[in-house]
Amino acid sequence: MAAQMAVNSGASLWGPLKELWETVDGAVLRRQPESVHLLDLQLKKHKPHFLSLFKNPPKSAEQREKVRKASTEGIAIQGQQGSRLLPEQLLTEAFILSDLFDIGELAALELLLAGEQQQPYFPGLTRGLVAVLLYWDGKLCMANSLRTLIQSRQGKTFTLDLSGELVALTTRFTDELMSQGLTKRILTLVSEISVTREFERLQKERGLGNEKHRKEVADLIKECRQALADSLFSWTCQSPLSKDDTLALIGHLETVTAQADGSLDSVSLALVMALLYCLDVSFIEQGTEDRDDLLQALPLLTERQYVSAVHSRLMDSQPWKLPGLQAVCRLAWALSLRVLSQLPQGSALVEFTEADEALADQALLGDVFLFMKEGMLGCESFSQEEFYIRRVHSLITDFLALMPMKVKQLRNRADEDARLVHMSLQMDSELPSSLRKDLDHLMILIGEFYSKDPFGLELGLEFWCPTESLQHTSLQGSYLGMALQRPPHKQVVLSKFVRQMGDLLPSTLYISYLRMLKGLANGPQCAHYCFSLLKTNGAAHSDNIQGVSGSPVSWEHFFHSLMLYHENLRRDLPNPDSAHYRHPPLRGITQREMEGLTSFLQLLTTIITWSENARLALCEHPQWTPVVVMLGLLQCSVPPVLKAELLHCLAAFGKSPEIAASLWQSLEYTQILQTVRAPGQRQAAGIEVELNEIESSCEEYPLTRSFCHLISTLVEGSLPVNLGAGLRVPGFQPYLNFLRDSVFLPFPTRAYRRPAEKWEVADSVLEVFHKLLRDYEPQPSDFVQEIVELQGEQVPAHKPPGHSIMFHLLNDSPMLALCLSLLEEGVRQLDTYAPFPGKKHLESAVLHCLCLLDLALQKEAVFMDLLRESQASLLVSPLEQLLQGVSPQTRRADHIVNIARYLYHSSSNPEAAFQSAKILRRIANYPNIQIRLVGDFTHDQAVSHKLMAGFVECLDNEDAEEGTEKDDIDSQKKVARIRHETQIHILNLLITSLELKAPNLALYLLGYEVKKPVSSTNLQDPGVLGCPRSCLHAILSRLQRGTEKRSGPALTQQAPHLAELCYQVIYQLCACPDTSGPTMRYLRTSQDFLFSHLQHLPFNLPSNQIAALSQMSWLMKTAAIELRVTSLNRQRSHTQRLVSLLLDDQPHAQHADGESGMEDETRSVSGFLHFDTVSKVRRKLLSVLDAIDFSQDMPELLQLDFFERTQIEQVISNCEHVNEQGHTVCNVKLLHRVLVAEVNALQGMAAIGQRPLLMEEVNSILQQVVERNRVRRSLSAKRHALQSWRSLVETLLTACPADLIPADERQLIIRDLLLDLHDKVLSEDAAGELMPIVAGAVFTLTAHLSQSVLSEQQQGVGLEASSGFASIANSALHLILRKLLDFILSTGGGYQRLRAHLYGSLLYYLQIAQKPEEPDTLQTGKAMWERLTAPEDGFSKLQRENLAIIESYGKALMEVVCRDACDGHEISRMLAMAVLDRILSIDRQNQWLLYICNSGYLRSLVESLRQDDVALQSLLTPQPPLLKPLYIFESKMALLTRVAKTGQGAVELLRCGLVAQLMECQVFDMVPDSDAHRVMRDPSGFIPSPMDRYRQILLPTLRLFQVILTSTSINHQQGAAQVLQWLIVHADTIQSLLRCQELSMGALQELSLLTGIISKTALPGALEMGGEVNSAALMEFQGHINRFQRLCLSLLGRLAGSERDRLLKQAEISAPGDSAERREEMEVAMQQVCANIMEYCQALLLQSSAQAQFSICLFSPSGSEPAGRDGARTDLSSTVPSMAYSRVPSLGLVLYLLKNSAADFFRFHQSHRQSLGKLQSLDQLPPEELKELCQGLVSGPGGVEKISSVQRSLLAKRRLVQLINNRAKLLALCSYVIETCLFVLWRHLEYYLLHCIPTDPKDSLLPGSTLYRSRLADDSFGGLQASGGRGLSLSRVSQQDLDLLKSDMAAGFGEALQRKLLEVEGLYSQVRSRYTFIQALVRRIRGLLRQPKS
Repeated sequence: MAAQMAVNSGASLWGPLKELWETVDGAVLRRQPESVHLLDLQLKKHKPHFLSLFKNPPKSAEQREKVRKASTEGIAIQGQQGSRLLPEQLLTEAFILSDLFDIGELAALELLLAGEQQQPYFPGLTRGLVAVLLYWDGKLCMANSLRTLIQSRQGKTFTLDLSGELVALTTRFTDELMSQGLTKRILTLVSEISVTREFERLQKERGLGNEKHRKEVADLIKECRQALADSLFSWTCQSPLSKDDTLALIGHLETVTAQADGSLDSVSLALVMALLYCLDVSFIEQGTEDRDDLLQALPLLTERQYVSAVHSRLMDSQPWKLPGLQAVCRLAWALSLRVLSQLPQGSALVEFTEADEALADQALLGDVFLFMKEGMLGCESFSQEEFYIRRVHSLITDFLALMPMKVKQLRNRADEDARLVHMSLQMDSELPSSLRKDLDHLMILIGEFYSKDPFGLELGLEFWCPTESLQHTSLQGSYLGMALQRPPHKQVVLSKFVRQMGDLLPSTLYISYLRMLKGLANGPQCAHYCFSLLKTNGAAHSDNIQGVSGSPVSWEHFFHSLMLYHENLRRDLPNPDSAHYRHPPLRGITQREMEGLTSFLQLLTTIITWSENARLALCEHPQWTPVVVMLGLLQCSVPPVLKAELLHCLAAFGKSPEIAASLWQSLEYTQILQTVRAPGQRQAAGIEVELNEIESSCEEYPLTRSFCHLISTLVEGSLPVNLGAGLRVPGFQPYLNFLRDSVFLPFPTRAYRRPAEKWEVADSVLEVFHKLLRDYEPQPSDFVQEIVELQGEQVPAHKPPGHSIMFHLLNDSPMLALCLSLLEEGVRQLDTYAPFPGKKHLESAVLHCLCLLDLALQKEAVFMDLLRESQASLLVSPLEQLLQGVSPQTRRADHIVNIARYLYHSSSNPEAAFQSAKILRRIANYPNIQIRLVGDFTHDQAVSHKLMAGFVECLDNEDAEEGTEKDDIDSQKKVARIRHETQIHILNLLITSLELKAPNLALYLLGYEVKKPVSSTNLQDPGVLGCPRSCLHAILSRLQRGTEKRSGPALTQQAPHLAELCYQVIYQLCACPDTSGPTMRYLRTSQDFLFSHLQHLPFNLPSNQIAALSQMSWLMKTAAIELRVTSLNRQRSHTQRLVSLLLDDQPHAQHADGESGMEDETRSVSGFLHFDTVSKVRRKLLSVLDAIDFSQDMPELLQLDFFERTQIEQVISNCEHVNEQGHTVCNVKLLHRVLVAEVNALQGMAAIGQRPLLMEEVNSILQQVVERNRVRRSLSAKRHALQSWRSLVETLLTACPADLIPADERQLIIRDLLLDLHDKVLSEDAAGELMPIVAGAVFTLTAHLSQSVLSEQQQGVGLEASSGFASIANSALHLILRKLLDFILSTGGGYQRLRAHLYGSLLYYLQIAQKPEEPDTLQTGKAMWERLTAPEDGFSKLQRENLAIIESYGKALMEVVCRDACDGHEISRMLAMAVLDRILSIDRQNQWLLYICNSGYLRSLVESLRQDDVALQSLLTPQPPLLKPLYIFESKMALLTRVAKTGQGAVELLRCGLVAQLMECQVFDMVPDSDAHRVMRDPSGFIPSPMDRYRQILLPTLRLFQVILTSTSINHQQGAAQVLQWLIVHADTIQSLLRCQELSMGALQELSLLTGIISKTALPGALEMGGEVNSAALMEFQGHINRFQRLCLSLLGRLAGSERDRLLKQAEISAPGDSAERREEMEVAMQQVCANIMEYCQALLLQSSAQAQFSICLFSPSGSEPAGRDGARTDLSSTVPSMAYSRVPSLGLVLYLLKNSAADFFRFHQSHRQSLGKLQSLDQLPPEELKELCQGLVSGPGGVEKISSVQRSLLAKRRLVQLINNRAKLLALCSYVIETCLFVLWRHLEYYLLHCIPTDPKDSLLPGSTLYRSRLADDSFGGLQASGGRGLSLSRVSQQDLDLLKSDMAAGFGEALQRKLLEVEGLYSQVRSRYTFIQALVRRIRGLLRQPKS
């Protein structure tokens, strides 16, 4: 027992029962698949509950004890470990509940715990009150399950079309219940349970809460009783009850009493109907196929005792509590006996069947028909059940058909009575007491019964037997439509009854007969038959001259009488001025005539409402002219009630547009509403007087209501613009004024005898306003004051009525105030939850008010815009601001709150809630109102909770169904659709609000903090820490439903659009920075939201692809955010779970609930067919991609016969607008209006004939446009989904920690993604609109692939692997390349921007095969031969294969790339050039180069440089402009440089005139002033300074020249000559650059390039190559060259001197952060400049002559070194040698450079060796050193800390390689400088010491410096031409100079230096080719210096 004493927190009296009901509902009503099995389990489990229906678990002392101890010892709870202590308070409540419902203590405790759990769903209730609801809800689930199970049985009355298996199961189960006494149990329960009794008990224990709670409890109890009674009814419909059960049922009915108004309540009615079906044998006539089986089962035929028992029970003379009820049962039994007596089986029951007459008599004495009308039809649930209606129909018709004699007796009796009445009237005696009105009652019953037809059954057709004359094929009665078949006997009898009753009708029955006809005319066919009957009745007697003595029931008679009344009454038409209007005239209408007229008018109204033919036939009848006569009667003084009927009748006529138009005119003409005042008339006349004087004093308003009804009908058709023209200002305005000022505004203050009528008046007038505003479209003409001429005066015209209503709603008018107070009143009344008179009409009026506000908000934007444009003097305020006004009733601004409160009543008033949501959504678009609204909504705590609960309740509603407008036939479907739309509006409201700044409505509704910062919110599950259930909880619970099953979230299937918006709200919350934190935390921890949804991707909805794509898009975008956030916060396990879910291709054990099986097997087959042991499955990301269909069916072009296509297209594009989702769609309604107006504007007969064809074409245009809209939405959804997919993929690859996906796996994933993407996008029918996104994704993926492969190689894995290059096989890489190139080619001519992505991808791809930088170890151990024969490494193999693939695409690819490189979008051009560059660099065969040269693309590129010049000049202005031209120029230069790297390319460039183009560019001369622009610097540092920009233009050009010179130097001097010309053209600039004062990094780069070019071009020989040049130009050129030469030498002085150290120090100070790299770069640049200048000197020396004695001298013979070497003097002067030859550098400088270089060489060599050592033992380096190495490559402080250790060692490795290569370069430069210095020294010393003849100083008067200059500089070229000059110049050097030189040199070039130099050669030059060069030169110089003096 102890084990069973655990408490079920779901409450055994509620949770399991709820589950049972859901299973039954799912299996029987919703027909879910696989539900039979579940149902079977549930029924087995709950069988005891069904057998002891509604029995509660008993109390027991043991339980009581256990519960009492729960507060001290605790109590066990199922599904939770250990026991839980419960508070005392809870236990006390449990005991109270146990006593209240008489249930076991544990059950009571469970209910309370469940109540506590469910409390958030019931805001404002305590757990006890919720427990009460749950108790009854459990009972209701039980009763509903029982009813549904019984309904699913097979039987004689209806079928639910369920599967045989299910029916067998439920039949078996219910039969068993029935055999165990279910009927008696139900009857006991129905009598025991009563709302009042239960309420008394609850009241005593305070078990009732607020009004809503009371209503809910009462409804639950009522529904329980109803469901039980319905179960019994459903049973008897399908199969008969046993004898005992039938008697028990009769016994119960004997005691039934009626309600106050004499009708039965719905439960008793159900039981009465159950008995009637028990006694029903009418189905025997229906001859269905299973008739014999049913007869076998019928106890009436098979069990004699059954018949006898029932018979004796009903014959019993004991009266029941309701004699009428007894009479009904007797009549039913009598009819059953009559049927039995006609069956062969009935012969055995003769003794009973004899009594049928007697029973029928007794029934009639019991006033059976009166009771049926009042007791049964009076019950409102009667008309809601189709099978009640069918049974009563069969009862009435059987009586008429089976007992014709009884009917005849009734008629005879009635005739008798009529005579008696007539006589007593004549003699003025009183009426006899014995009058019976049975026939009267029967007719009235028939009339009442058939006048309501909620299911459209048209059962009344059985009373109409079509006569031969009516044999139209369209109207074939209810028999089966065969023209010549005889109608069934019953139909003949019934139609005879109708016709005969009308013959010689006694006056007493006249009214009843008309009422009967009115009922029988209800329905389109019935109305037609009735119309014909009345027509033929009159026609039969037309030979009578007077035409009066015809049948009194005919049109002829009716209309004749009407005309007579009109004639009589018109004579004494009162004069409006006389005051006897209120006295009834003498010749009036008697009460009886009045009733007759009313009945006739009602009959007429019914017929013409249903039958259009009748309407037109009567209206156009020349003699009767009903409309005229009725309008005439309206002017006479007849009672308002009659006038009301007349107006109703006119309204029915007005349904035909043809009649409506003339009716308007007649209405105006007869002045029913006085619109024209006669001059001198004192008092108003017409309906206004009636309302104010007669109706108000009577306190009844039938006339006013029917007038509103008439106007409402008429405005639906058309509004006559010129109504009343000529007599008054034409238009509808007077009617509107009357309705507004006389009906609507005073309605709340008038007195009403019938309280309900107040709301009826409001409803009827608001309906007119609603229709007027609904059909109003603001037009510009409405705002122009038009003038009409009236009786010679000019008066302003009226505006359209809609305009007037709009104006009143946009002002603080009484009308708006009344609408708002009506809304307030409405919500106040609804909050009472009590029924009150007129509730339905109040709800309808409120709905109209809400619609008016909604329409006003919808149209106000257009209205205000037009008003502004028209500059009219109207004043209006926007409605959303007026709604913020203060309400006069409550003195608070609560209008919007009142509107929102309707959401709280969505269950009872779905439409009001829908309109309310719509209005709120419109208001939510205004940001300034949102903040106020949040204040209003949260101002009052109670209201705030209610509002929140309202929104949540709407979102929670499960009955909502997505549907189209077409499904509205079924009212339930309509309500379901409205509920769905409400949810859509609420979600859209949230979406709109979330885009606005906080606080906004969405944050409040979703449960975020509104008073504090939003990000401080702490979201909880509802109920935790008092957190109410918010919209977020509602949305999540809707989305989460079904995620645990295999089928996935149910909402995505049931309501795709709703699900899409829910996902969007979630995404917005996650994306908004304020809400993101709390939301993602909540979704992650308490919901596990993303994982549970992502595992069901892709969603597949064949019916609604667009919604499925949108759902997935929002979900993927959210997932991307989640991945990013969890990665940033290092929540590895979360990230890991999602990553593996999305990327794994191994099948998961996905469902732990044993549901796996078929699906997983099929999925693995569809994956790649791997034949390994583990079956692969498709990666989740790929299957999502599969779900996006790239093809898009486009609608074909319009085929038009009448309209002009171009014009139609124009109209369509004019009707387009951007909708909320941001799609451009065409407004179909607007287009329809435009086209129909166009058709209507056509004139002439031809147009009228063509109209149907025109309308058909309009229709086809509209369908086409709808299709276009769909295509646009579809494309946009696909784009959105693809973008989200792409962002998810990119987040996975970039944001998630790299080690979550191992490199090999990563490459395979990227491979799969790339190949799939390409396959999809390259398919024939892929939509072009999707390509850009795919291209973007391809770009990112290729980038990641390249990165991944490179990082894998850097880590040194996979290079030796056999499969190819890396983890990804070469074949896969080739496949990717092919697809990429296919994609590029498939884009054709357009899509240039798209190709930019693809070029980027191609570059990344080609980068994979690029060899990484290797350290230059200076050990070229291998001989040349070894290198050539070495096996091909992975890189070059892949490169070769790549090239082969690229070449296989031939010219097509070349064409596309070259075209893109030459023009188009800037970025595409740059990338295309980069691609060309890359391909040219690997293209050994030069195929591409040939193509570029031959096809003219190269020339085009070269020639475009001129155009770039202007753009580049604008770049150098101080204001930073667009930098595009700069980047394009750089790309061009890079490409041209690549071309120039081959000799062939360089020659081609020169042939294209490259240098000539560049000579013309003026940009090179515009050197910016470096200081002036410091001010304009871009603070971010992104935009370079003007000087830097200039360098970005100059340096690439110089590099290009250098490459051309290098490529062409061997055989082609032309290049040098052209470049020299460029130098000379821009000589001033070049010289200023060479003189540069401030040697910054940039300046050094410029110098290193410039000196390099000068050293190759500014040579004496260069000019001769330039062709014929005249001598003047030659002189000028020489001057320039000499200047270049001088400047270079002085530069050497600066750089070789002490300035060098100063510069390096300065660099370290200025940028300490990246000093190491800066310093290295500067060192390289300076060494380069020195090397270049020394090379220049060497070239000049060599060119001048091969022998030293004829050589020119460049350095002065002074051997002293520049001072300041030791740092003593570091100013600029120190670079000048201390000799007087200040202009010319001395040989000492060269020696100094030599020494320095040698010292540097050893320093660099040392550093190179160290770095190599570090690189080889990288793993052993201490972490500090690693950090230091990385520092240079990582930007930002603390950057190194964040990097993983693997990354760190990779970076360190890269840095070391960089260092080693830098040192290798410096070593090469140093050794070159050493070699050239030695050569220059040797040549000069040889000349000075061997060949120079010194001159003595005394011979010359001039100082030495001038003598030198001529020799050293100016004559240097001359020396080559005229040997005569040499002698002159040689005599300038004094002997003293030479001696000094020799001693200085000998001192400088000492032993130590020589040893060093030889060591350099040993260390370095051996490896290079120049072996023993230094050695030889050193030997020679040493020899020269040791020579004895001559």
